Amino acid sequence: MGLYVMLTRLTAEGRKTMLTNPRRTFEVNKEVESMGAKVVAQYSILGEYDFLNIMEAPSNEVIARVSAALGSRGTMVPLTMAAMNMHDFVRELETAKIIRD
Repeated sequence: MGLYVMLTRLTAEGRKTMLTNPRRTFEVNKEVESMGAKVVAQYSILGEYDFLNIMEAPSNEVIARVSAALGSRGTMVPLTMAAMNMHDFVRELETAKIIRD
């Protein structure tokens, strides 16, 4: 499973939804699972973005579908990025060094 970071910014409509139904986030997490991805961790953050989500998905295509589907609702604007754990990253750098040498 691939690992992804999704930063989201609520729109005015999204802020209204959160105030009237604060548990809406948990409902959306279930919808994400029905689209083939999984929310691994989720944080409310202060600053330019409102939420930080760590997600797993089997492919870039699945996470692209999730991001597009959620963004199309007009309640939030997502920024989705692929992520790699540091052990895998270091292993890839070591592999690149072997190939280069």
